[in-house]
Amino acid sequence: MAVPQSKQNEKFTYADYLTWPDDERWEIIDGVAYSMSPAPGTNHQRISRSLSLQIGNFLHGKRCELFVAPFDVRLSERVGLTDEKLETVVQPDLLVVCDPDKLDEKGCKGAPDLIIEILSPSTGGKDLTIKYDLYERHGVKEYWVVHPAEHTLLVYKLGEEGKFGRPDRYAADAKVAVPLLVDLVVDLSGVFIE
Repeated sequence: MAVPQSKQNEKFTYADYLTWPDDERWEIIDGVAYSMSPAPGTNHQRISRSLSLQIGNFLHGKRCELFVAPFDVRLSERVGLTDEKLETVVQPDLLVVCDPDKLDEKGCKGAPDLIIEILSPSTGGKDLTIKYDLYERHGVKEYWVVHPAEHTLLVYKLGEEGKFGRPDRYAADAKVAVPLLVDLVVDLSGVFIE
């Protein structure tokens, strides 16, 4: 199958996604294909690396695991769908999975516990709206949105009613405690370096 030309008028599945070229990055959300081009810039990669090192080092030898894009997360609201019929596959910048049963050779099937998206000019709108709604709907416990240009972090936590509450806001010099990952404190002072 060719790469999708019409993103609005055609519905795609994970089976379609698997046929697309490896050198292009796509996500499918509720059957709609979204290009992830161009590749992340230098500052985006520095932020990703810093967060990866802090979280990954903390989780070393623990039950929860950190994964870094590209890493497929397959989501479905319908129980029992085969992978090929799934209409949502995303590649968050970073994610933490604490349930090993959600992991397989293809990535993660089901909601990760923590997802981190680093905003870029080409994906920022989608991360703050479409992905926000998607992650809330699927029960992601914490959704972090990193604003490189503003040197800020927003942390959305899933409440008992299954909705994200008002975000906790952190500036570039903050230390962020992560109750979800007991005893982890992320130091943002090393994250926003340009």
